Amino acid sequence: MKKLRNFLLAVIVAATGVANAQTTPVQPPLLSLEAFAAKLNHAKNAQILDARSGEEFVQNHIKGAVNVDAKAADYRQRLDALSKDKPTFVYSIANGRSKVLSNELRAKGFKDVEELPGGLANWIGSGYPIISTTKKGVSLTKAEFTELTGSSQLVLVDFGSRYCGACKKLVPVLDSLKAKTGFTPKIISIEVYDNTALAKELKVNVLPTLVLYQNKKEVWKKQGFSSVYQVEAVVAQTTSSIAKTK
Repeated sequence: MKKLRNFLLAVIVAATGVANAQTTPVQPPLLSLEAFAAKLNHAKNAQILDARSGEEFVQNHIKGAVNVDAKAADYRQRLDALSKDKPTFVYSIANGRSKVLSNELRAKGFKDVEELPGGLANWIGSGYPIISTTKKGVSLTKAEFTELTGSSQLVLVDFGSRYCGACKKLVPVLDSLKAKTGFTPKIISIEVYDNTALAKELKVNVLPTLVLYQNKKEVWKKQGFSSVYQVEAVVAQTTSSIAKTK
């Protein structure tokens, strides 16, 4: 009896696995940024979905995009209004919210869903066009930024966004560095959403990105999260090199 029970249990588990495999849509690999842009450019009746918040969307977005915010009250209605047969392109600031939305669309039966690799940060930093409502005078010019990088012998620039989850994880690191009496670089934070032209010119296509400047010259660049130890090690190495040249 016990053997029969175990056998039936194994059959049920196997059947469940097969059912899940049949109902769970396969997530295809992301296209390259160039391939994504080319497909979007040639697609007819494309649906471009911005998975960020409404506030982010208003500030900047890809031309022709509509905002589909999962936290909005009319989120379900917006999904229901979409066509499952049209090519659909999805993006967020990186690949967090866009991945969730893309998977949901595929599960609903959308036939052709592409997710922007690296998100809008990659799109902007790689020089692709956007619709921006940033007011003049808010954005830094390249000349103004260069002056900032020369405001101290060593300047650590944090390119990020208040909307970026990974960027928020870096804030305690920067706060800790600022509090250290022996940490000499001046720390400057740049809101990329307010400085899209600058991000494009400097090719900042991942958020967060830390860049260390020595007398206006870039000497170190790191995409993604960096620990206090990692930054201190780079600064120590740079400081040592400066001392040797004197």
